[in-house]
Amino acid sequence: MKYFYSKLTMLVTMTSLLFVGLVSADTYTVNSPNGKLALELTFTESLKYSLRVENESVFKNSTAALHMKNGEHDIPAAKHIVAIKRNSVNRTLLPHVQQKSEKIVEHYNEIILTYDNKQSVSFRVFDEGMAYRFSTQLLGKVEVTSEDAQFNFLGNNKVLFPEEKSFISHNERLYLPLQLEKIKPAQFASLPLLIDTDKTKIVITETGLRDYPGMWLRGNSDNSLRATFPNYVLKSELKKDSDRNERITERASYISKHLITQEQGGRDFPWRVFAISQQDAQLLTNQLSYILADELAIDPTWIKPGQVAWDWWNANNIYGVDFDAGINTQTYKYYIDFAAKYGIEYIVLDEGWHHLDNVLNIVPEINVQEIIAYGKSKNVDVILWVIWKTLDEQLEHALDEFQKWGAAGIKVDFMQRDDQAMVNYYWQVAEQAAKRHLLVDFHGSYKPAGLRRAYPNVITREGVRGLEHNKWADYITAEHNLTLPFIRQLAGPMDYTPGAMVNAQPENFKIIFNRPMSKTTRVHQMAMYVVFESPLQMLADSPSNYLKEHDSTAFISKVPTVWDDTIILSAKISDHIIMARRSADDWFIGVMGNSEKREFSIDLSFLGTGDYKMESFADGVNADKYASDYKKQIKWVDAKSKINITLAPSGGWVAKISK
Repeated sequence: MKYFYSKLTMLVTMTSLLFVGLVSADTYTVNSPNGKLALELTFTESLKYSLRVENESVFKNSTAALHMKNGEHDIPAAKHIVAIKRNSVNRTLLPHVQQKSEKIVEHYNEIILTYDNKQSVSFRVFDEGMAYRFSTQLLGKVEVTSEDAQFNFLGNNKVLFPEEKSFISHNERLYLPLQLEKIKPAQFASLPLLIDTDKTKIVITETGLRDYPGMWLRGNSDNSLRATFPNYVLKSELKKDSDRNERITERASYISKHLITQEQGGRDFPWRVFAISQQDAQLLTNQLSYILADELAIDPTWIKPGQVAWDWWNANNIYGVDFDAGINTQTYKYYIDFAAKYGIEYIVLDEGWHHLDNVLNIVPEINVQEIIAYGKSKNVDVILWVIWKTLDEQLEHALDEFQKWGAAGIKVDFMQRDDQAMVNYYWQVAEQAAKRHLLVDFHGSYKPAGLRRAYPNVITREGVRGLEHNKWADYITAEHNLTLPFIRQLAGPMDYTPGAMVNAQPENFKIIFNRPMSKTTRVHQMAMYVVFESPLQMLADSPSNYLKEHDSTAFISKVPTVWDDTIILSAKISDHIIMARRSADDWFIGVMGNSEKREFSIDLSFLGTGDYKMESFADGVNADKYASDYKKQIKWVDAKSKINITLAPSGGWVAKISK
């Protein structure tokens, strides 16, 4: 059953025009609603498409094709287009979990070309990008043997390339600045990635990913990239002496297989998405990944976004207490007391609370039901970490028990794949968890690709190189932090896990696994709570550190995790972000800078009439040497105010503005 929640959509306009019969024309055009994007399709022996932005060619003669078998028979390539349908849609979506805004405008022009081999392809052109997907009307046993997607760009463009080494990956990568012509066919990347043509930036990703493998991109000749996919997994096994890392021992010759019934009448395949912007700032508000995803499948009214106190990053470094801190009941009661003090909605029990061969085999030091009951007495809910493999072996029984215990959700970890079977696992977990009113946070995961719209209980996921890497590496720089929102965050929420209270400038940063720190200032970390999007937002540091740093913690705990409005005041990839977000009548401003000292002026003209109280945190005078230094200030402002700020290297600024 599909739920059409009353907040979901309001139809504004929808028009369509259909032509049926053998179509002789072989060139078709579709423009964006504002006319700035112009798509041209040509079909002779194959489909090719080209795109212009403000009359400048971005890519040309790119190709798209799907190769299939029906039973034992190969489906021949299309020779003719037998029908053309055009649509124009303009409606407003009202998502239940509103990551960027309470309203999303869905406005596009579409063309659907139907072939003579029971395939069709749909292209939608928006003001903020374009997308296409294939569909089939074949019935019975269907295999997708391969999908051709080659993106031919006009020049040797710069690419921010999240290079991978294997299809077995957490998709936690750095964005390597490479030139397109230098990317070899042996090199490949997970999505999303960014192409910079100097005048236009294009983020390539996918959405509507269901019952199909994820798309990755390889280098190719002639300034192009081409898609590659993990083939269907026939056999896999855990590696020797590992409880989580799988080895694929046999793959099929095809990438996906399907049994399509008469009732289904066919099926759609994922959208290939091109988010397009001539200004970096526009990428921060692009919502094509959500707009093109499968519509709501559940009643979402029980879902509660919020913040969560996390234990693993800080290694349970609790101090000033009269008990031995660690993975035990008393420690998690301490987390609950901390969360209750600051109105934090959740805590998570990460790895260690159960034996890894059975998610219901609890270690003797932990009484989960006592912890959950204690949390409920303090209005704090509990999320339980599990390894995906052991959860899979006892999925429904384990979720039934978690529900009986009163858990609020699960954090599922170490999937590390996105072949068809693993993608289906995500959907299965989402559905079964939703039936029991459990939230889901996927770690060790691929990027968001539309599941969150159908199942908004999948409230966040990793698939991002976040703060945890500071425990073993030194590459989580301010520049890296200022790349993620333009690329990875465009695909959906990212569980970066911010909030370090021990802070260092790069020259005095140390890698200490059990006593980690950030390679940024304190206020840079605080500003992440405004800039980084995760409806379930972690506080990664020790409760003892947060209690010691009361001013910072009191501010962080007041930052919402979902937003009614987002305004980008200024932004440039790897350079800076100045972002204003509204929740009800309150505004929050987050500013993140790169490793250089910066000065900015913030115009508050977006405020309404009247006077506002502004509580702000700035880098302290000595934050260039002692990165935890900050200055707190309270002042009155209005829409005519301009705020001059100075950021230390790797610094930040953050404020709450209340009527």
